Amino acid sequence: MTYLAKPKLHHPTLACNAIGFTRRDYEGKISTLCAGCGHDSISAAIIQACWELDIEPHRVAKLSGIGCSSKTPDYFLGQSHGFNTVHGRMPSVLTGANLANRDLIYLGVSGDGDSASIGIGQFVHAIRRGVNMVYIVENNGVYGLTKGQFSATADQGSVSKKGVANTDSPLDMVSMALQLGASYVARSFSGDKQQLVPLIKGALTHRGAAFLDVISPCVAFNNHPGSTKSYDYVREHNDAVNQLDVMLPRAEIAVDYAAGDSIEVEQHDGTVLRLRKLDETYDPRDKLAAMNLIQQRQAQGEVVTGLLFVDREARDLHGHLGTVPVPLNTLNAAELNPGAAALAKINAALR
Repeated sequence: MTYLAKPKLHHPTLACNAIGFTRRDYEGKISTLCAGCGHDSISAAIIQACWELDIEPHRVAKLSGIGCSSKTPDYFLGQSHGFNTVHGRMPSVLTGANLANRDLIYLGVSGDGDSASIGIGQFVHAIRRGVNMVYIVENNGVYGLTKGQFSATADQGSVSKKGVANTDSPLDMVSMALQLGASYVARSFSGDKQQLVPLIKGALTHRGAAFLDVISPCVAFNNHPGSTKSYDYVREHNDAVNQLDVMLPRAEIAVDYAAGDSIEVEQHDGTVLRLRKLDETYDPRDKLAAMNLIQQRQAQGEVVTGLLFVDREARDLHGHLGTVPVPLNTLNAAELNPGAAALAKINAALR
């Protein structure tokens, strides 16, 4: 039903936030992703977070690259600014936009393929520069648009839908973000709305580079090898004049568990994901402790979720560069060209 447009009229009884917007005002177009995709749950969490924070949609600039995850900005905040870049290049475009207009709220949405492979260099430099942004990676470990190849975050030993085992070591983007100097680092699961929404709200109100790694299951590539009803088997034994595909709907995976507890979440393909939510006594201000905890739990086959690290005194890229407090794109000719005397003074200081 994705060809149907959402109605513009809202029911008069819908609840409004402090600035008069309903939750519907923060939605976008109807999603074209597979039914049950975790990415749609992340979009819903972003919508909820922005509505609860009373953010004016036109103050948000959402940017993305290429991939299933990078399609999602079309499904939320339809009244905001949006820019879909080329594969892996979202961070540099976001950096340029942030330098030009610091008054907007920057939300970068990417995937594990878009950020951990072709765009890893872009990711590294945007984080280390402290760009004031929320950088969300919707992490499913595969390239969903190109039929489920392993991404750089896929666990070593994991098996693809074709039965091929991944022999490469995975990249842990949370550990990378910590090492690169991100001042707000968190990890969550797309089905844990109770945890994800507050993490996104915290990131949106944080000044500096905020990074969220959100594990988001892909539902399209769970058909098991050897099945005569699988997509691969039918294609191999069917002489068709064209190639069609059907994505069967799956139920959304949702979890609810207490702080300090762990839970085993069965995925659509039968594999089990072990999540551990941070204890309420955990101190997110200790970067070394965060890195140690991530590695310790990873060795036990667990994925730690929650706010892993935050630096409340962090400065962003504008603070590092000492730019003026107003957006650079609002400066007029007189302010940009102070005259020959000012230029001579600058040149003299450089001699």
